[in-house]
Amino acid sequence: MRYQISGKQIDIGEALQTHVRTELDGVLSKYAGRPTDANIIFSRSAHEYVCEATVHLSTGLTATASAHATEIYSSFENCCEKLDKQLRRYKRRLKDHHRDRTEPVELFGAASYILASEEQDEDAEPETLQPIIVAEMETKIPSLSVGEAVMQMELAGAPVLVFRNEGKAGLNVVYRRDDGNIGWIDP
Repeated sequence: MRYQISGKQIDIGEALQTHVRTELDGVLSKYAGRPTDANIIFSRSAHEYVCEATVHLSTGLTATASAHATEIYSSFENCCEKLDKQLRRYKRRLKDHHRDRTEPVELFGAASYILASEEQDEDAEPETLQPIIVAEMETKIPSLSVGEAVMQMELAGAPVLVFRNEGKAGLNVVYRRDDGNIGWIDP
């Protein structure tokens, strides 16, 4: 397991780093079989310390948590409790599906675009109907079951997730609806 423990404009002592490693090892050994790396960042916001943690698992899942408190150790403990809760829910959902993933999630390459909107008058006709592309980058599309895709979307806090359905050969989309439910698009 690889740890990256750092501080934004604050010094992180060796004792805190050792504490973080031992506590996270305890949490991850209970719920996650093969964590690959963890990134923990401490910072300060006014009179409080902020701890942000991101843990990447070999199954392709990324769990993130953030907490703040007046003491730096307390902020880490609160963040660790949130990670513990997320991983416990993840493991319970995996057990509910009665399916063990023996291999890591298969990822496929795809292009991702960020489009810019132009400020125009409502009556004015645009010169072209093509949107302006601000950024173009490579992204990965995971091969998951629908339940795993919903879980990945919820843990990442994303409003939408595009994935390749393991049960079928096509691309699918899960998204959070305005009424709070999850929508699934299966073309």
